[in-house]
Amino acid sequence: MPSAETGPACPLPAGEGDTIQLAHGGGGRMMARLLETVFYPAFDNPALARRHDAARLALEGPVAFSTDAYVVQPLFFPGGDIGSLAVSGTINDLAMAGARARYLSAAFILEEGLPVETLRRIVRSMRSAAFTDGVEIVAGDIKVVERGKADGCFITTAGVGSVLAPTAVEPQALRPGDLILLSGDIGRHGIAVLSARESFGFEEPVESDCASLLSPVMALLEAGVALHCLRDLTRGGLASVLVELAQGSGLELRIEESAVPVRADVRAACELFGLDPLYVANEGRFVAVVPAAARQRALELLARFPVSAGAIPIGSVVAGEPGRVIARGALGQDRVIDLLSGEQLPRIC
Repeated sequence: MPSAETGPACPLPAGEGDTIQLAHGGGGRMMARLLETVFYPAFDNPALARRHDAARLALEGPVAFSTDAYVVQPLFFPGGDIGSLAVSGTINDLAMAGARARYLSAAFILEEGLPVETLRRIVRSMRSAAFTDGVEIVAGDIKVVERGKADGCFITTAGVGSVLAPTAVEPQALRPGDLILLSGDIGRHGIAVLSARESFGFEEPVESDCASLLSPVMALLEAGVALHCLRDLTRGGLASVLVELAQGSGLELRIEESAVPVRADVRAACELFGLDPLYVANEGRFVAVVPAAARQRALELLARFPVSAGAIPIGSVVAGEPGRVIARGALGQDRVIDLLSGEQLPRIC
C-alpha cells in the first residue's frame, strides 16, 4: 500500500456517517488513517508489513502476470460485490494461464462521499476471497476523486502466479478434434447486476456466479489432464470467448446451442430485456478445450467442485473455416457467432 504522508496518530472515527473526503491540505493524514484502520488490518502479511514503496516477493520458475480494472455498478449485487469480483477476477485470469495466484496488488479510486463503512465491507470481502485461495495482497494505492466521478469505488488489481502447466495453455494449442467443455450454466452475473442496478425486483433474485475458478483448474493440472486452452467467460460472455479462441487458433469451432445450460430465470430475463444469453457476462464460468481422450477424466474432476459441478461438453474444434464459430440450433439450423459491435450490458465488471 502507499506510504502516505503521516502526522500525529489520529484514528479514523468508526461512526456510520463517516465518508471519504477529498485531500485538501490534510489529505495525507486522512490517507494514513485509512491505511491504519482499514487496509493494513485487513490485508496484514509480511510483505505489506514492511510499508515500503514496493513489495519484495519470492518467486521461482516461470510466472504469469495479469491486471484488470473493475467498475461494476452497483458495488454490491446478489451473489457478490466489487471486492470479491476484483480478487477472484484476477485469480481466475492467472488460472486460465495454468498458474496459481500468489500475490495481488490493489489500487482504489474512491469517490468523495463514499461511506467509510462501505469501503470496509469491500475490503473485508477482498480479504475473504484472497484468504480462501491462499493469496496475499501485498501492494496498492488509494486515490480520491470528486463527487460523481467514480460511482463510489473503482478497483484495479494485478496479480502474479506460479505457472504449473507443463505446456502453454493458449489458443494456439487448439487442435482439430479437441472438445470444448463448459463449466456450468451461463448468464447469471450479467442478469444479477442488471436486476440490482435497475431494481426490477424479480420474485426470486438471480444471484451472480462470481467465484474463484482456481480449485477446479488446479485439480485438472494436478491430475495431468492435457489442457490445450482455458478461458473464463467475463464481459463478452461465452460467444465472445469462442470467437477469440477461433481467431487465435485459426480453426473453426462448432457448438450445439441446445447443449449450453441456461437457467430458466436467466433465459426469461434475457427474453424480457432482448438479450442473447450467449453474450451475457459471467464471473465464475470457464471453457476448457481438451483432447477428446481427456473428456471423461476432465468431467469427473470438474464435477467434484460446486463452481464446476455442471460441466458439460458443448462442441468441438474442426479444421473448417479459420476463425469461424458456428452454433447449431435445436432444430438443426446453423448460425454464425460473431463479436458484438458494443456491449449488451455496460458496467457489469
